[in-house]
Amino acid sequence: MSAVKNTKFISAVFLLTGIPGQEDVHLWISVPFCLVYVISIVGNSVILFIIKTDLSLHEPMYIFLSMLAVTDLGLLLSTIPTILGCYDMGVYLFKCREISLDACFAQLFFIHAFQLAESAILLLMAFDRFVAIRDPLRYTSILTLPRTAKMGLVFVIRGVAIVFPVPFLLKRFLYCRANVLSHSYCLHQDVMRLACADITVNNIYGLCVMLLTVGLDLLLIFLSYVMILKTVLSIASQAECLRALNTCISHLCAVLLFYTPEIGLTVIHSFGKNNSLPWLQVLLGYISLLVSPLMNPVVYSVKSKHLRARIIRVFMK
Repeated sequence: MSAVKNTKFISAVFLLTGIPGQEDVHLWISVPFCLVYVISIVGNSVILFIIKTDLSLHEPMYIFLSMLAVTDLGLLLSTIPTILGCYDMGVYLFKCREISLDACFAQLFFIHAFQLAESAILLLMAFDRFVAIRDPLRYTSILTLPRTAKMGLVFVIRGVAIVFPVPFLLKRFLYCRANVLSHSYCLHQDVMRLACADITVNNIYGLCVMLLTVGLDLLLIFLSYVMILKTVLSIASQAECLRALNTCISHLCAVLLFYTPEIGLTVIHSFGKNNSLPWLQVLLGYISLLVSPLMNPVVYSVKSKHLRARIIRVFMK
């Protein structure tokens, strides 16, 4: 009995994991990670600055884009302490591979909360495109700025409220197994597998959360584009039809960048065996956290003439 207690006390920390088999070159691998973080933070900050200072961009589409930039920044700041600040670079300078249980629970709370918020904002952006194409004359009266802000706030609160019980569900466990995580950051699916207890409740709760939030959001986005396509096909002019579809390309890219790796990582964590496909698991993990915040500002800056013109004007000054 005392041996079990000692094991439980020893496993009071988790060990973060970088790229398997590449420990000798982690310091060099940290260089592109730094570049991705710098470009992502600068890109999203510029988007926020432009939208905030330019009154002509105070429209629902750009308000939703600013919300997306905020969630991307939150996701980046939630992962910096372990991906860069502590592990991938710090393991060589400070030998800092460990993370305490409380710090791990706090990190996974923010990561999952921002991910659910981003999923909701992508749904709101799909609704925005649907209204703009289906009923353009009533667009500004349906999506007023106060209503847009309230919708965003409600979905952010939804994400926080749903993820709030997760750290408490994990904290009630004792972790007496191998305490090595699969990533250089904490995720609910990854942490709960290390518990030396029945994790059925956590499995069911995590599955329900994914189905009722990310799954439902993705279904509603799909239905929105079905309605958009139906509306566009009813337009007589082919030029107007292509112009309407062109306004959705940026959002479609953002949807694919966010949901594809997220669904793949969830499938691997839920149905894959321990240590199965470690390279794919790590790759999808980094893609789900870093690629979307990196590419969203680029895609929207390229596709939006108004936003691109404002950015060029700022840098020219």
